[in-house]
Amino acid sequence: MKKASSLILLFALLVLINSGSSATDSSLPPDDYELQKKVDALFAEWDHWDSPGAALAVVKDGEVIYKRGYGSAQLEYNIPITPSTIFHVASVSKEFTAFAISLLEEQGKLSLDDDIHKYLPEVPDFGEKITIRHLIHHINGMRDQWQLLAMAGWRLDDVITKEHILKLVRQQRDLNFKPGAEYLYSNTGFTLLAEIVERITGETFREWTAENIFTPLGMSNTHFHDDHEMVVKNRAYSYRKDDEGTWKKSVLSYANVGATSLFTTVEDLARWALNFEEKRVGGPAVIERMQEQGVLNNGEKISYARGLVISDFRGLRTVGHSGGDAGFRTHFLMFPEQRFSVIVFSNLAQFNPRRLAQQVAEIYLGDVMTPEEMKGDDEPKTVEIDPVVLDSYVGRFKLKIGIIVTIEKEGDTLTVTAQNEEKIAMHPVSETEFYIEEINGRITFEVDENGRVDKLVLVQGDSTIPGERIELSELSAEELGDYAGEYYSQELSTMYTLEVRDGGLVATHNRHSDIQLTHTGEDEFSGNEWFFSVLNFQRNESGKIIGFKLSGGRVRNLVFEKR
Repeated sequence: MKKASSLILLFALLVLINSGSSATDSSLPPDDYELQKKVDALFAEWDHWDSPGAALAVVKDGEVIYKRGYGSAQLEYNIPITPSTIFHVASVSKEFTAFAISLLEEQGKLSLDDDIHKYLPEVPDFGEKITIRHLIHHINGMRDQWQLLAMAGWRLDDVITKEHILKLVRQQRDLNFKPGAEYLYSNTGFTLLAEIVERITGETFREWTAENIFTPLGMSNTHFHDDHEMVVKNRAYSYRKDDEGTWKKSVLSYANVGATSLFTTVEDLARWALNFEEKRVGGPAVIERMQEQGVLNNGEKISYARGLVISDFRGLRTVGHSGGDAGFRTHFLMFPEQRFSVIVFSNLAQFNPRRLAQQVAEIYLGDVMTPEEMKGDDEPKTVEIDPVVLDSYVGRFKLKIGIIVTIEKEGDTLTVTAQNEEKIAMHPVSETEFYIEEINGRITFEVDENGRVDKLVLVQGDSTIPGERIELSELSAEELGDYAGEYYSQELSTMYTLEVRDGGLVATHNRHSDIQLTHTGEDEFSGNEWFFSVLNFQRNESGKIIGFKLSGGRVRNLVFEKR
């Protein structure tokens, strides 16, 4: 009997932990309880022991008013997610790296206009001055570390350390663009910022941030994870659902910091949000600088500040950042004028924490938001379009950044597919403009005077990317043979072999699955992998192919020489 009573008590405690104590607190004012029920309904789909889920914290008027866990942190053992569960929060890490730099700036130990070579002399001289300010606003032109590693043959579930990234940076010979000329998100810049903190302070980034940020703020369950073998109690693991609907574990073994690898809880991030009001660490000057938006060489102001994105949602100013690595999806969202913040962490790749955070905000702040003319951030209600018009948009378009996107029609809906990624629905908001919820972006088609659609523009955040329609043409086996051979990159210390197979051109690498190449223009091919997007072949004066330049996404014109 005693044993049975103990089991009943244990079960009751587990239920309480999994549901969140606030959810069933009968002492709550009726209005608060009703709001919490609406919040829980948003997460009900994942609130099961056999599903990955999410952790939530809501901060209002200087205190945490609701926190809750949904689903499992570890599917293998049915361990529930609670507000104390530790998540890898991916790029939400960047605001802490920017904060560390801002603290050192306030202490007079650096200037944002310092040339990074003052602290990192081993970084190649690209013939252009790159400053700390360029790094912190993603306007530095440096190629992105993740795409470079993938091009070099790395899998993103490999053990990747800071040393691996720094060695790769030292081998680079070119930038994507002149520093300050444009905004292009670069994880490399924030890895270098963390290294600058280490060079100035003489401590590891993990140690210095713990002493100067996390401990003073009482963030006792937070650290920068620089050791992939470290045991972290109460951590969540990440998952994805495959095409058959089966849960798969998304392995993450990062041991690099600055751009990513912050381990924390929604409870600790609530303390971080409160510091933007209380200004206990950093003081008013640093908090204000954190929200200073970057400025391009032409004077244009971008929305990216210091590890934070300044935007608006339904008429209210917002400050925040998203993150995504492996199966982790995270979002930190503040409404400074309303003294309101939402933190959502998930361990499911298909989860959309940004949208869930916005929906939670609508529950609490809906009465002070602009009228419900929008479903979400810049997401107008859809309109109906003549199917004949939709047909005119179908085809392949090459974006300026090198990525090929395919527009298809399924029923009365247009979809867009980028390279080898999943199809995403496009929601019409006018006859020529479509909203894409998953990326919070828009595609606008341009119709010429003859009614032909040859161009489009993709707008996502601060990026405006034009694209042109391409018509694919097949080459004979003999013509494809001109491109076959071995191609080596000194910047990556890696080689790809191109060969003709089954009437097509294929790129092979020892550590990757074979990459199918599609002819998209004169001496141009498109690959079906996100890191291997567009190859532009180079010829010498006699017309012989001597190499190609590989581009796509956050890496441009990486040189491969034919052997």
